[in-house]
Amino acid sequence: MMTVRLIAHTPEPEKVVAAAAKLCYSDAHITDLLDGLDEEKTAKFLTMLSDLGHASPIEHASFTFGIEGVSRTLLAQITRHRIASFSVQSQRYVRLDDFRYVTPPEIEAIPEAKAAFLASMEEDAKRYLDLAHKLEEGHTARLMAEGMPEKQARAKASKQANEDARFVLPNACETKMVVTMNARSLMNFFQLRCCNRAQWEIRELAEKMFTLVYPVAPHIFAKAGPACLCGPCPEGKMCCGKTAEVRAKYAAIKEGAVV
Repeated sequence: MMTVRLIAHTPEPEKVVAAAAKLCYSDAHITDLLDGLDEEKTAKFLTMLSDLGHASPIEHASFTFGIEGVSRTLLAQITRHRIASFSVQSQRYVRLDDFRYVTPPEIEAIPEAKAAFLASMEEDAKRYLDLAHKLEEGHTARLMAEGMPEKQARAKASKQANEDARFVLPNACETKMVVTMNARSLMNFFQLRCCNRAQWEIRELAEKMFTLVYPVAPHIFAKAGPACLCGPCPEGKMCCGKTAEVRAKYAAIKEGAVV
């Protein structure tokens, strides 16, 4: 099961962004940037930035998420968002004795497909552990023949075995990560990945991340979400045709998030 937590963020993110904006539009000094930035004035600055399309100040607010129960397929997609920082559980240093994987809902819904998928995952797990064992034994024997003590040889061989055994693991294999993005990168991430045309798993992740950051910085993320929230769908002929439904969904999310 996918688990997402907002584990850290810039303290008073909206006030920090407002201070950056204040510097851009006034002769304020660094020493008094925060002076007078009450809730009302902060909101005013952020609304102005949004109306002007001046996005660079929101880069000063960052958000860090802990994510687990997602697939390596999702990992390949989320790392395409380059303005972000990722720390991912290593398949090189961590042997997956407890093999976990993500089952797509469409496979789950069809009994024959689910049975075939589960059989494939079971076979992949067996082959992975068998290959890791064979590699570890082979590396241990070689290292001991080179004069290394058995305990040290086996520890080194285990890591070497993981390095190559992981090549048989499927994209369904679960992973976990810590991800940090600034608010501007998150806005772009939400625009692309909250869209109905995004792949189901990363769309679920994006929606969970959105529901976590919106209550923390509702003015920064006032227009966050799929592109169709604030204008026509950019997908053209490939539009899902559910703009009204999507707008209602995000209006409900935002209303619920600030209650």
